[in-house]
Amino acid sequence: MRAENLYLHSMRWQGRRRSSNVDDRRAGGGRKLALGGGLGTIVVVVLVLLFGGDPSQLLEQMQTSQPVQQQGSAVTSAEDDSLAAFVSVVLADTEDVWNRLFAESGSDYREPTLVLFREMDQSACGYAQAAMGPFYCPADEKVYIDLSFYDELRNRFQAPGDFAMAYVIAHEVGHHIQNLLGISEQVQRQRGSLSQEDYNKLSVRLELQADFLAGVWAHHAQEMKNILESGDIEEALNAANAIGDDQLQQQSQGYVVPDSFTHGTSEQRMRWFKKGFETGDISQGDTFQADYL
Repeated sequence: MRAENLYLHSMRWQGRRRSSNVDDRRAGGGRKLALGGGLGTIVVVVLVLLFGGDPSQLLEQMQTSQPVQQQGSAVTSAEDDSLAAFVSVVLADTEDVWNRLFAESGSDYREPTLVLFREMDQSACGYAQAAMGPFYCPADEKVYIDLSFYDELRNRFQAPGDFAMAYVIAHEVGHHIQNLLGISEQVQRQRGSLSQEDYNKLSVRLELQADFLAGVWAHHAQEMKNILESGDIEEALNAANAIGDDQLQQQSQGYVVPDSFTHGTSEQRMRWFKKGFETGDISQGDTFQADYL
């Protein structure tokens, strides 16, 4: 079996354009942070920041931790390289879709950079750790991904499949769209004037809109390139279901605290992605004005 077939068995991606906006830092080895919270800290980081949450506050706290340089392997595996190639193709697909949609609205699309790293890296928002899952940093307009996350997606969250991975990338690029449109900044400005509970509600609306934008991307990528095969959308919906706040809290602590939600429930995340995919209409994704999420 070829390496790419181990993970990437469905979505049509081989032989298509790869993005030039990939900063591959994997071969430089990784670094580890000595965190006082140990494994418990990492679990909290995963729950808080998985799938595009605002990483700046927690990452800034990590700046005071002492990074310990660890010798990393300069050799990447064939399986890892296949995943990196796939990620690059999906990023190129997001570029093609959003360049066209922005042009149709009379604007220029500023393409983000996607950083591939191992274990730990430096972002403009602070340290990036593999345990955080993928995230977007608005300060440098980069998406950060350690490819080991996809093992987590497949094994821990039971959300395998190539289009599940594509959904992850499209969600993070959705945060980039929000950044370009000034939506993220508007939300961030309200952090100091709201209670944590009320700010969490804003965060949920921001995250659900990114899910919607991921669906919009899938709609237009299918129209432009016929990228989907049977079961692909189900893979994305399964991933959205797996990382809902209610699911994650139930798994980690055995009960659910709705006031602490920051990303939305599984049902909400699936529904907004599906709405974006079915309509392809960015104007229908104003989650901040929606009465019902």
